[in-house]
Formats: sequence, structure tokens, C-alpha cells
Amino acid sequence: MFENLTSRFDGIIKKIRSKGLLGPEEIEEVLKEIRTALLDADVNLKVVRAFQEKIRVRALGEEVSGVLNPGQQIVKIVSEELTSILGGESVKITFAPKPPTVVMLAGLQGSGKTTTAAKLAKWFKGQGRNPLLVAADLARPAAVDQLRTLGSQVGVPVFSEMSDPIAVAESGLEEARRLGRDVVICDTAGRLTIDELMMKEIGEISEAISPHYTFLVVDAMIGQEAASIAETFHEAIEYDGIILTKLDGDARGGAALSIREVVGKPVTFASSGEKVEDFEIFHPDRLASRILGMGDIETLIEKAEETFEKEKSQAAMERMLEGTFTLDDFLDQLHQIRKMGPISNVMGMVPGVAQTGQQLDGEAEERRINRLEGIIQSMTSLERAKPEIIDGSRRARIAQGSGTQPAEISQIVKQFREMKKMMKKAPKGPKGRKSKKQKNRQKGGRTSNKGPIVPVKKGLSLPGLGEDVVKEKLKNLDLSDLDFS
Repeated sequence: MFENLTSRFDGIIKKIRSKGLLGPEEIEEVLKEIRTALLDADVNLKVVRAFQEKIRVRALGEEVSGVLNPGQQIVKIVSEELTSILGGESVKITFAPKPPTVVMLAGLQGSGKTTTAAKLAKWFKGQGRNPLLVAADLARPAAVDQLRTLGSQVGVPVFSEMSDPIAVAESGLEEARRLGRDVVICDTAGRLTIDELMMKEIGEISEAISPHYTFLVVDAMIGQEAASIAETFHEAIEYDGIILTKLDGDARGGAALSIREVVGKPVTFASSGEKVEDFEIFHPDRLASRILGMGDIETLIEKAEETFEKEKSQAAMERMLEGTFTLDDFLDQLHQIRKMGPISNVMGMVPGVAQTGQQLDGEAEERRINRLEGIIQSMTSLERAKPEIIDGSRRARIAQGSGTQPAEISQIVKQFREMKKMMKKAPKGPKGRKSKKQKNRQKGGRTSNKGPIVPVKKGLSLPGLGEDVVKEKLKNLDLSDLDFS
């Protein structure tokens, strides 16, 4: 969603950093470009003006004057103010001292409310809770069946009955108490437009079950209109936070940047994909960092730790260092990468990708990975274990089975062979590399090995994930040894 805005901010930041001194005229020029970029992203005009004024006051004040690097200081100010309009801090969910904790969802029809209910249930399961879904949307045909299907996917039971929405909500709460469920998520009916009947029904459900949290589900694709809808709901019912859906869409991002300032309610969760896994706590500072092209390494590490099977990944790493890593291992790593979400989202979290001008076409990257998976899956188990046996006739068969060209198979086999050679020569140790202390000792000549030191080839690795600080956090995860190029 934020690719265009990130690109615009990247250009603005480069211009700021290139200037030695920043006087009032230069700062006004920067503010004008920021204003244009935000308005093009469909950000509310009042929010844009407030954002500009805050930066102006800080940039023209003592905060910037006299510092050694005024450009860097202004970038810091922009980052902090962007974080501020996004909400400042992420919301922490607390649980009722006497279970169950009751959550009610409200929103317009088509905002993704029912899917969000299932995603929220999965998130609560990840927190060690035992949720129950209550299908109180009896107005939309098949809404109950949809929630039951989604509930089975995430392993959460769904309660509903043929009565009225208020009775369903009350009975669902009683069922949760009977079953010992500690979280209740109630999905309510939406309408194509806000109407009196809808608001009355939501109000009555709220009175019946006294939710600890009421979340408004808003479609981020509708831009500034999202803030207007949130404002209208705010006038009718009291809700605690907003869940933004479809953040992976092609909208310009104005909803995420406007809604907190306009309504005064925090964005609590964000949904960035169709899968039930594409759901997370909304972190304003991380999103601001991504918009400014600085990546989001914290979320990337969290996703990797959630997705990668530690023991399996460690075993694969050991085989790689021993030179016995196979294409089956590589295919398994690809599958784990795919579980982290759309590849464009994953790459957007890598620091420096936007700053180096590497604007990714998400669909193109997905197609490239699909082709790579198709090629490997078209090989026999023996060919995946020993790709060196692939000759001309085998290449032709694999190419025909995967819908590719024999030259592509040759290229993959060659790259894989070179990687294995380099890994065999790599220094063996806890992290597959010598420490700085060891290297310093080698310079003295007392503990140096004979022959040249062979550098570890990055080969199949995501850009930006080779940094020591990231590897330290990822520890045994071998995400750093994968590449899509």
C-alpha cells in the first residue's frame, strides 16, 4: 500500500541529507514536498496541515540549530512526528480478571469484519488463550457459515443459533462460561451504509454482553472515507480501537495516516493479507519506519521466529555448513519464507531496500518464487539430492514439467553447486564465521591457518539480513542464507 509514499519520502529524505545547511527557505521547500506526498496518498487535509506545522516549529527552533548534522536531525523529527500521527505507541491488550474477556466487532458490510473475527481469534490463541467465536451476524446470508468455516481453519469453535442477534450474543457468552473459554469474540451485522437500525442493534448487543473491548473494523482501501466512517461510528457508539483491514491493497494509505488524528481512537490491529496469519498488533513506530524506507527489522524477526521451525532450520544449517544441503532443504526454506506473508511485505521490512531504490514488484517476485518452486518440484528425489546428475535429457524433462526453459534449470543447478562449494570452505564454528577477536589474532600470525581465508558467499540470501545485529537476534534461524535473485 505504501510503496508510492515510501518512494516519495525516500526522495525527500535524500534531498534533506544532501544539504549542508537548512535555512527557513529550504525547510519550507521540504514541507511543501511532504504536503504534496501526503495529499497524493489521500491523507486528510487537517492532518497534513497539523503534521506540517509540528515539523516547522521543531525544524526552525533550537532543536535543529547548532547541531552537527541538521539534515539528519530533521529526518529524525519527520520520523517522530509521523509516528505520532499514527498513534505514538501500540495498544496493549489486557484481559479481564474474571474470564471471559469479551470483544465485540462492528463495521460496515464488506470491511472484512467476519474474516477479522477469525484472525483475531487466531491471534488470541497465539497469546495462550482459548477463544470462542459468536456469529451474531444474522442479516447477511451465509455469514454464519463463513465464520464456521474460518473458525475450523484456526481451530476455534463457533457458536450461533436461529434466533435474534441479541439473544445469540447473550447465549454465546453463557456458552463460553460453560465451556471455560476465556475470550469471546462477537461478530455483528454490518450494512452497506450506516443506518439507525444498525446502530440500535449494535447498541443493544453491547448492553447485553458488556464487552471489555469494542473494535471498529475499517477497510483501508477506501482512503479518507475511512476516517469519516470512524467519526460517524464514534458519534453513535463507544468503541475502544480500530482494526484496519486490506493494508496490502493498492490504496494510497490515507486511512492509516488520518484515522488516529481525526477520531482520536487508536489503530489497534492491522490486517495485511487474506490469510488468517496476516494479522498483527499495529505498531506506529514500525509503520513510520517502513514508510520512510528504513525497514522494520523487529517485525521481520518476530515473523521469522513465529514461522521457522527452530530444530528443523538448525539441522538444515548444519547440513549447509557440511556441504550436504540439498534442493529439498532449500525448497523447505522457501515454504517457510512464504508462510511469513507476501514476499513484497517481507522485503519491505528489510532496512535499506527502499533507500537503495529497490522498489519491488510483489506480484513479479511471487511469480519468480513460483517458477523456482515449480522447477525444484519437477525434479525427482534423486535429482534434488544430487543435482549434479542432471544432464541434457533431464533438463529438458524438468523444463517441460515446470513450464520453463532448460537454461533456467542449468542456472539454478550451477548456483546451487557454487553455494555448496563455498559453504564447504567456510570457517566452521557456532555461527559459521570467525569472531573479530579471532581475526585480530590471525593478523599477528600466531594462529593463522595456512592459505587464504575464503569469504562466505552470500549466495541465496535476503538483502540486508546479513548484518551481525540481525543474525544475533535470529540466532539459529537460517533465513540469512536464502535469496530470490
